[in-house]
Amino acid sequence: MIVLRKITFYIALISIVMMGIQIYRLSHRPEPPPPTGQPPVKPGIKGISAAGLVEAIHDNTQLGAPVAGIVSQVFVGVGDRIKVGQPLFQVDDRDLRAQLLLQQANLRVAQAQLARISAVHQRLTAVADPYAVTRGEVSARADEVEVAKAQVEAAQAAVKATQTLVERTRVTSPIDGSVLQMSISPGEFVAPQSAVAPMVLGAIDEVQVRADVDEQIAPRIKPGKNAVGYIKGEPDRAIPLTFVRIEPLVIPKRSLTGMVAERVDTRVLQVVFRFANPVEKPVYVGQQMDLYIEE
Repeated sequence: MIVLRKITFYIALISIVMMGIQIYRLSHRPEPPPPTGQPPVKPGIKGISAAGLVEAIHDNTQLGAPVAGIVSQVFVGVGDRIKVGQPLFQVDDRDLRAQLLLQQANLRVAQAQLARISAVHQRLTAVADPYAVTRGEVSARADEVEVAKAQVEAAQAAVKATQTLVERTRVTSPIDGSVLQMSISPGEFVAPQSAVAPMVLGAIDEVQVRADVDEQIAPRIKPGKNAVGYIKGEPDRAIPLTFVRIEPLVIPKRSLTGMVAERVDTRVLQVVFRFANPVEKPVYVGQQMDLYIEE
């Protein structure tokens, strides 16, 4: 009986100590850290709030691989300036070049057969004696000439198609701009159906902002109205934005800001604005902006 009382006493004592520790922890919680930045102050205009994403002017170009294969060379790096037609990367083309050599040989064979059959046909048609050669034989030789011509044309088409594939293994830039992102290296495999673009290109001397406007307030958006934008983390830096266009297709919201109260099941109207990218303090593609659009 005495042992049972001692056990009960110690259990109660331990419970009291644990409760005291828990109360101490709850009463001495560290204060939450201060916010890393203040939210932007709404400018003195009657406007519509929206969130936007910075893009290269005329949109980001998701470069595709025209043929599947192993990357043998990469000619540029991230951040490099590029011009239209400048080589970007090379896909291994040795198998295509071997195929091209075979097709060129087949073309020469077809051309030789055409020359031989045409010569025979010309000799038959040049015979003066109408009884020396039958009409059927002359007609048959004429048909053989047409077949040989078709074979030459088919061989020429095969050579041209393979030459085009060889040319496409060297991927060139379709725009003037910069390399924004690169996801390939020599030795890696690329394919036209790849979910990730080998390179992302864009012109960034001037950039654009794609603003998502909730469909419930979309009727308040008017064409030609400019806006003011604030980069996340820079509430004191107001950037004037020039209206470009309204994209008249309302779509599900894809670009998220990370706000706790943000709705992810909404649909948005996208409005595009542009601004000159300052050299001394550039804005980067992919940064988020808070926008206030004029009404």
